[in-house]
Amino acid sequence: MKERFQFEEIFPVSPKELYESWLNSESHSAMTGSKAECSDENRGEFTAWDGYIRGANKSLKPYKEIIQSWRTSDFKDKDPDSELIVRFYDVVGGCRMVLIHRNVPEGEIHYKQGWIDHYLQPMRAHFNKK
Repeated sequence: MKERFQFEEIFPVSPKELYESWLNSESHSAMTGSKAECSDENRGEFTAWDGYIRGANKSLKPYKEIIQSWRTSDFKDKDPDSELIVRFYDVVGGCRMVLIHRNVPEGEIHYKQGWIDHYLQPMRAHFNKK
């Protein structure tokens, strides 16, 4: 059975700022602390964490939702891409982000901690400084 992870986090910025940060190379790099090359176009490709992560935008609903194909260099060639869904909700005090990572290869549960260590914690630090 494929793995699935879900996280919810509130950041003290607008959904617009968080959405744009996810899709902008400079901002994505700043919020995670590692080099990213992003695209804000449908079917646009991206890399993150110095090329460890790569994929493409499958669906973009400005300031509401991003759906991306997603894989790391650790995926086996036979593994299909996983899917990342990031949703943005306007709430008092900022943006509630819901991140769903599904179709992760079976048994690869370490990606759950990876999201916490390499995305959520650095993003908290980055956006709370603003």
